[in-house]
Amino acid sequence: MAPAVIVVLLLFLTGSARATAPAAALPADLPTAERARLSEVTERASVSTRSGSDTFRVRRDLFEYLLDHPELASHIIQALQINRFRIWREPDGLWLDDRAGSLVTFQTAYAAPGSRVFFMQGRYQPAVLPAIYGRVVAVLEYTVAPADQGKSLITPAMATFVRIDNAVYGVLARLFTAVIAPRATRVTSRIVVDIAKTARVIDSDPDAVDAALRDRPGVPANDLAEFRRLLARR
Repeated sequence: MAPAVIVVLLLFLTGSARATAPAAALPADLPTAERARLSEVTERASVSTRSGSDTFRVRRDLFEYLLDHPELASHIIQALQINRFRIWREPDGLWLDDRAGSLVTFQTAYAAPGSRVFFMQGRYQPAVLPAIYGRVVAVLEYTVAPADQGKSLITPAMATFVRIDNAVYGVLARLFTAVIAPRATRVTSRIVVDIAKTARVIDSDPDAVDAALRDRPGVPANDLAEFRRLLARR
């Protein structure tokens, strides 16, 4: 019991853990219905954070293909032992399990050059608190600069908005926000970092990646076929 009490007290002392609201806005050309759905989260967020990542050098087409095919990306990330999170398809869409307590539906709500908006909804189960239910909007913006050998220099930034849907107040609400702020940032930013790492490995040793996927069960066949065609463009 003592360790759990200590954790709860530490979380309480962190306060609301609400960071300065990120400057990133929803894209101007987002359809009206989608804007209304996402704005329920971004404009009434319980937690909002912003995270950046170092510039990395990859083929832009590989990076963006993995961004836009998260189920295949998660298979490659696991096959290369970069991370353990899993994204898979059910009749109602894509799901994400980060193997550390988060289980959410996962959707790319918007895609354009230099920008992606992801929407997630589900729950996070901390070790010492009740399950936290909520919605997440992650706005990814990245700049692209030319590099040599057909590569690009990509610099990403992620604004994450979390709306907690549990009907909680007072101390428990503060505990929930203290837990979910760093958790949401880690989950969303980690996806981009892992995809960047994966794109670099694919670019340096595509044959090894193809071999790792060859006998892996559950890999989406159509995505894999298109991915192999993309690799052949080297």
